[in-house]
Amino acid sequence: MDRLQESITRHAREGLTATALGGVSVLRAPTPTEPLGDMLRPTLAVVAQGAKETTLNGRAFTYGAGQFLVASVDLPVTGHITQAPFLAVVLELRADKIAELLLDTQPIPHAAAPVGVGVSDASPLLLDALARLLALLDAPEDIPALATGLEREILWRLLTGPQGATVRQIGLADSHLAHLARAIRRIRDHYDEPLRVEDLAALATMSVSSFHRHFRAVTSMTPIQFQKQLRLHAARTRLLADAGDVAGVGFAVGYDSPSQFSREYRRMFGVPPSRDSR
Repeated sequence: MDRLQESITRHAREGLTATALGGVSVLRAPTPTEPLGDMLRPTLAVVAQGAKETTLNGRAFTYGAGQFLVASVDLPVTGHITQAPFLAVVLELRADKIAELLLDTQPIPHAAAPVGVGVSDASPLLLDALARLLALLDAPEDIPALATGLEREILWRLLTGPQGATVRQIGLADSHLAHLARAIRRIRDHYDEPLRVEDLAALATMSVSSFHRHFRAVTSMTPIQFQKQLRLHAARTRLLADAGDVAGVGFAVGYDSPSQFSREYRRMFGVPPSRDSR
C-alpha cells in the first residue's frame, strides 16, 4: 500500500491522469467531491488511500483503501469521493487480454454468476503486482519488456479472486456477458434514439425474455431504465456547458416532451434541471 501511494502521488495530477502504461490511469483528489454521473467502462479500480462511493440504479458500492471495484460492462453510475485525500489506480479490463490468459491456463472454477459491478478486498498478491506495475513509470525503458507480463499477473489475480467469475465472462466471446455488452454498447452509442428491445435481444442472440432476465441481472435495470439514465446523465453534462437552454438539452438527449424531461430529471437528481444547472 505504501508503494502504491508513493507511485500514485508522484505520477498523478489532480483528477484522473493517463500514464505511459497502456490502459492504466492514476487518480488523485485532495478533497471529497460532489456526486457526478459517469459512464463506467470495464475496469479495475483499486483504492490506495481514502474512500469512494459508486451508485448504480440506487445501489451504493463503497470501497476504501485496500479494496477494489470491478465493472464488467458499460454502466451509467453516479460517483463521489467520500474520504480524502484519495488515491487510486485504474486498469482497463480488455477482453482480448483476458481471453488470451484463459486460453493459456487451466479452467478456473467459477460458481458465482457474473454481475455488472462488484467490490472486494484486494489480496496482498494483487496489491504487490499493481505496485510493481506502477514502479515501471520510474523506469520507462522497462515498460516494453515488463508491462505485459505484470498486467497478465494482475488479471490472473483477479480471475482467481472473489470477482473471478465476472472477470472470466469478460474474456469469453460466447458468454452471456459478451453478448449483453454488444447490446449495451448499442444503447450507449444511440441513447438519444428510440429503443426497440426486440432489436437489442437479436443483437445479443437471445430471446426477448432471456435478454430481459440477463440484462437486469447484470445492470440491475431494464433496457428502458438503462437508456433513461444515460439520457439524464448526458443531459446533466450538457447543462454544465449551456445552462440556459433546458428544453434544447432535453430534445438533444432524446426527449420529445420538455415536461417529461423535467419530471424525470427531478426524480433522478432531486431538483429540476434549471435549478440543478445553476
